[in-house]
Amino acid sequence: MPLEQRLIRKLEAALRLRRINEGVALLAAARDEIEKLEPDDPSAGRFMLLLAQWTDVGFSDFPLLRALLERFPPECRNRLPMGDYLRVRMAGAFIDLAREDPDSAIDALDSLLKIFQDIPDSELESLAHFWKGRAHRKKGEYEAALKHLGNARKLAGSDDKFFAAVIEIQESWLLFQKGLSKEAEQGLNRAESILSSTDHYVALANIESARGRIMRRAGEYGKALQHFAKAVQIYAKRDPSHANLARALVNAAYVRRLLALQLHKQIDAQARSGRTREKTSPRSSNGAGNPLVRYQKFWQEAVQDLSKAREIYASHANSDGLGKVLVSLAYLHLDRGDIENAAGEAGEAYSIAAEHRDRILMARARILQSEIENAHVEEQTGEDTDLGAHANRARQFSEEAQTLAQGTQNRRLQAEACLARGVTAANDFFQDWESARRFATEATGLIRPGESGHLVEDLVSLKSRIVRASGIDDMLRSWSEGIVGDKTFQQLAEDFAEIVIPKVWMREDRKISRVAAALSISPKKVRRILRNSGYIVA
Repeated sequence: MPLEQRLIRKLEAALRLRRINEGVALLAAARDEIEKLEPDDPSAGRFMLLLAQWTDVGFSDFPLLRALLERFPPECRNRLPMGDYLRVRMAGAFIDLAREDPDSAIDALDSLLKIFQDIPDSELESLAHFWKGRAHRKKGEYEAALKHLGNARKLAGSDDKFFAAVIEIQESWLLFQKGLSKEAEQGLNRAESILSSTDHYVALANIESARGRIMRRAGEYGKALQHFAKAVQIYAKRDPSHANLARALVNAAYVRRLLALQLHKQIDAQARSGRTREKTSPRSSNGAGNPLVRYQKFWQEAVQDLSKAREIYASHANSDGLGKVLVSLAYLHLDRGDIENAAGEAGEAYSIAAEHRDRILMARARILQSEIENAHVEEQTGEDTDLGAHANRARQFSEEAQTLAQGTQNRRLQAEACLARGVTAANDFFQDWESARRFATEATGLIRPGESGHLVEDLVSLKSRIVRASGIDDMLRSWSEGIVGDKTFQQLAEDFAEIVIPKVWMREDRKISRVAAALSISPKKVRRILRNSGYIVA
């Protein structure tokens, strides 16, 4: 028996208005009928695409969609009416996207978009651009992603304002990746104003998750955690085991790790300075105000978030998500000196990424592996002969990471790879300060003005190490003799500014305005130089 037309009309109306609870309930109630769908059903193609769309917005039965599509092998699709043929192929492209195969999804959707040039269908074409944009985003091809998402929103127009709002969330995330945080926030606000009247919890939670990323990059870690916590709550309204909920947990764990690192630096600084805590009662010394207690709390909460995320990703057989969990766990173990566990998790993460040809995750795993090998060098683990092996592996991993990162349009990933190369050049084995300085300069050019957070802190740390090791006197002497390497005059001026401005700043009681007046330069430049030199955080 053909699927009841009334059910399909109801599902289409609910999807257009983003009445998600209503649509999910309809699908659940009609499951027995849906499982009987056959290719010769007059509504087959229409329903297959509709089910793919509902799976995308929150209907958590991806295996059902995949099982039904298997009933439409190529020889069967060729006998379908053109409209049904196109819709079944669209459903197949979505499955490729959902199962982490963006290359196959892009190929399929590209073919379909060429067909739509001869057989116009603005609704299908808009959806194809939307999914193709997301596939390009997954590969780190941000310009292509923005182009297709823009086409999708243009085709959706005012006739489908809810879908247009969902598209704008994706566009906003890409604007954020391009360093346009203000424009990204404006887009998220517009999308939220439209979708707030719906129960499209996945989209609404995506907005909160994106806000969390924006706050994290700005160094506003407390606000970032608030947004991620809100995202988790909203995702759970749709499905407590939704894959995007796991992603929010991974992001929250990352922020908790950064907070733990800040506290670790504070504890180390106190120990180096010989300062002791004021006398307190045993109760207060073990309480929430104790930096060590707070550090342990953030670390444990991060592990708990990752454990939950791992369970969710495993239930979805989501390899990409599992790889991200492993990278985060490895960093947590590395922070505490557990190099062996960190190495095992990093290796497993890289294997997962390589299997799925995920350049971004591969690059992140290689950066992590470079850090692990550098930790061996710094800690001087093993025999003397092992030191060179670890140092060379660090260089190999960092070189691979840079090559992989350059194959994407993710500037921060490229900056992280440059830093990995710089840190490796500056390790105790190579002590190649000129190369380290070159990579630090390259990383600086990839970090946009106004950014803060851990990436800037890592860059500042590398630059400080270079200055301490290579010596200011040696640098000035080389310049006076005309030995400037391959640096431009502008680069030399920047290096000189990073030497002089911090000294003047300290003489002027650490007042930026007084430095600006004394040197006749803008306060903005003074602040940037101080930040890059490690004297201020933001």
